[in-house]
Amino acid sequence: MITVNTTVIDESKILAEMQYHPADSQRDAMLQAAKALIIGELFRQRAQELGIPVPEDTAESSDEDFIETLINQEVAIPQATEEDCRVYFEANTERFQTSPLIELKHILLAVGKEDEAGRAETKSRADALLEIIKSGADFATVAKRESACPSKETGGSLGQISKGQTVAEFERQVFAAEPGLMPRPVETRYGFHLVFIERKTPGNPLPFQSVKQEIAEYLAEKVKRKAVAQYIEVLISNAKIEGYDFGVSDSPLIQ
Repeated sequence: MITVNTTVIDESKILAEMQYHPADSQRDAMLQAAKALIIGELFRQRAQELGIPVPEDTAESSDEDFIETLINQEVAIPQATEEDCRVYFEANTERFQTSPLIELKHILLAVGKEDEAGRAETKSRADALLEIIKSGADFATVAKRESACPSKETGGSLGQISKGQTVAEFERQVFAAEPGLMPRPVETRYGFHLVFIERKTPGNPLPFQSVKQEIAEYLAEKVKRKAVAQYIEVLISNAKIEGYDFGVSDSPLIQ
C-alpha cells in the first residue's frame, strides 16, 4: 500500500495501471505504474488546492484536461526566440534537408521473424546467392527466379525510395550504403534482402524560414518537458509519500 499525503493507492490500482507500462520485468512495470499513479495523485491534490475543477476518480490518469490547466497556471515555460531557433538550426543543419533518394533493386528471401531455424537456413541461402551474384550472375535474372517480392517481375526494382517508405531496419542500412551491390544480406522482419543500389541522390538543404516554426515547436516542447519534470520534483518534495522511494531507483515497491 502506498499513501500520498492522506490518499491511499492500493495494490489493485497498481496492478490495473501496469498494462500501460511495459517493462523488462514485472517489478519494473509495478514501479513505473506506482510512480505514474503517485504523480497523478499529486497533480489531483494540487489542482484541488488551487480550486481547479477535477473530475472524479482521476488518480489513475495523467492526461486529464485539469492537468494541462494546472501546468499552465503553475509552470512558467519560456518561449524560444527567433535567435534561439537560428542557433539550433545552424548547429543541426544536417537535420533540415529534403529526404535523400535511392534507386535500388532487391531480392527478398522471405522467412517468418519468429522462425529461428528458418532464419538461419535462409541466411545461409542468402549468403550463397550473394556469392553467385558477386561471381557475375545477372541480378535481375536471380531476382526473377528467387525473390519472394512482387518486384521480381521487374528484376527486383523498387524504383526510387525516400526515407519513411520502407521498414526502419531496411532503411537504416540501405541509406548508409554506397552505390553498388551491398556486401552482406540485409535482415528485416520479412527475411533477408540482397540489395543493389543503382544511384543515390542526396537531400537538399532547407532554408531557415521554412523550418523556423518546426524548430520553435520542438524547442518549446523540450523546455516544457524539463520545466514539468522540475515541477513534479517540487510536488514530490513537498508531499508525504509512504511506500515508495523516489530517491532510490532500486528501492522495494512495498516497504
